[in-house]
Amino acid sequence: MSMQQQIEGKLQAQFAPLHLEVTNESHMHDVPEGSESHFRVVLVSEQFSSRPLLQRHRAVNSALDAELNGGIHALALHTMTPEEWFAKGGSAPASPPCMGGGKA
Repeated sequence: MSMQQQIEGKLQAQFAPLHLEVTNESHMHDVPEGSESHFRVVLVSEQFSSRPLLQRHRAVNSALDAELNGGIHALALHTMTPEEWFAKGGSAPASPPCMGGGKA
């Protein structure tokens, strides 16, 4: 099972999301081809209602503790309630280009 599939499975089970996108963005960084080290997560869940952003991110980090300690180098999180998601037109910002390593 790929790292992306592991992340998707854990987030589906933990948050019952209305919307979930897990994107492997490792290719945008100075890492070996085929790496699974940089991910972008867009997670929309009712569970985030009345939770500040920091608590949302901590909840995701807690759910992905094993992955964060076992190979994930970067995790871009976009955590929203359904109301926030619809207010943003059902989209989240794209990740900026990598400014470090050999990709700069």
